[in-house]
Amino acid sequence: MFPLRPDLPQAVPSFPLHSSLSIEEFNNVKWEDVNDCNNNCIREEPVSRPQSNRHVLRRTRSLNAPSPVQQFGPCGRIMKNSAMVMQIQDPASQRLTWYKPPLTVLVIKKVSDASVLAPFVYLVDWLLQEKNMVVWVESAVLEDAQLNENVRFKAIRDKLVTFKDGRDDLTDRIDFIVCLGGDGTLLYASLLFQQSVPPVMAFHLGSLGFLTPFRFDNFEEQLTSVLEGHAALTLRSRLRCVMHRRSDRKHEAKTLEADPDGDARPAANSILVLNEVVIDRGPSPYLSNIDLFLDGKYITSVQGDGLIVSTPTGSTAYAAAAGASMIHPSVPAIMVTPICPHSLSFRPIVVPAGVELKISVSPESRNTSWVSFDGRNRQELFHGDSLRVTTSIYPVPCICAQDQISDWFASLADGLHWNVRKRQKCLDELSDLTASGSEDTLDEIENMKLYDV
Repeated sequence: MFPLRPDLPQAVPSFPLHSSLSIEEFNNVKWEDVNDCNNNCIREEPVSRPQSNRHVLRRTRSLNAPSPVQQFGPCGRIMKNSAMVMQIQDPASQRLTWYKPPLTVLVIKKVSDASVLAPFVYLVDWLLQEKNMVVWVESAVLEDAQLNENVRFKAIRDKLVTFKDGRDDLTDRIDFIVCLGGDGTLLYASLLFQQSVPPVMAFHLGSLGFLTPFRFDNFEEQLTSVLEGHAALTLRSRLRCVMHRRSDRKHEAKTLEADPDGDARPAANSILVLNEVVIDRGPSPYLSNIDLFLDGKYITSVQGDGLIVSTPTGSTAYAAAAGASMIHPSVPAIMVTPICPHSLSFRPIVVPAGVELKISVSPESRNTSWVSFDGRNRQELFHGDSLRVTTSIYPVPCICAQDQISDWFASLADGLHWNVRKRQKCLDELSDLTASGSEDTLDEIENMKLYDV
């Protein structure tokens, strides 16, 4: 941060850090070349050309960290390697665009909740009649007895296209996803698409609603805006989890071969998770004894109830309950959180998103472990088996109601009541108490003020 210089002319308009500009205003900014520490600041020295129509910004608004300097002192610098140069898009600029109009939409609703039935019927009818879209639903939806009693639904029932989970592949068949319910509907959408995921718009009709930022009151206006391409995106990273069984060494050797496409061709025993993968002791009364490796190097052994490996999205789920920090979903990271560790010094850690974690049952362990993926597909991890976890190349593109920052902090406040506390009284009120010369408490003074009004 550079302080304002008092010797500069005050006629030049200045903007605070991270000021918000429209696209047109941003394009009109005259940027000056400057050699500073983060390449995001412009020079504040006066220049000779007219500055009446010129915006002066000291720093651009970006969710990415500033690029560090490449030289350290008079002699040291980072070795340049053209093969390692990467172009990283600023998450704040991630906006949805349709290169062709979306025609098919998958509607996922919360199961066994009568309050969702009416919104579901209104939404499906509107998508069919007003937007002329092909609507897909799960086949189990049509078996809902209460839904089949709805007169409006009976008229559109035969127009719906159905699929069955675990049997039908939806890859490249769905253009757009709408979720009605709670966070579980978004987790289910992630499970259905184990590779590329269509854009997801989630309406809050459940209980917590941490991942569902939209309200259903004016769904027509909001959906029309999104279908026209007016929406910001949050790319929620997922973890690719691959089980390697001791009995299948041949398959393990094949999986470990270098693959430039990453998980473009997922293994048959791999699964992508949006929240977390949990390794626990299951029904055993003994402590879990789990070995943790990072990029092939032994890190530590977990002795306790288990281990949570989560995405930034999952940091507000099970990991938060286990004492981990909460990470914004745009931060590229993997969180490792112990569950009730039998150690006073085992704290949760955050590792770079590009590493590979390997979890296995320690040879000294008295029992096996159990693994679950986003709360599903629970299976036993035996001695000699291992679980490898990496960041997937297929995130879940979630449509924002406002933007990446506003949505996340709104969900922290609404869903978790983050940092809710009674306000501290100001000094004026304390002075009044001292000057009164009485033994009245602050609460009594407040009550007196109310009576005076």
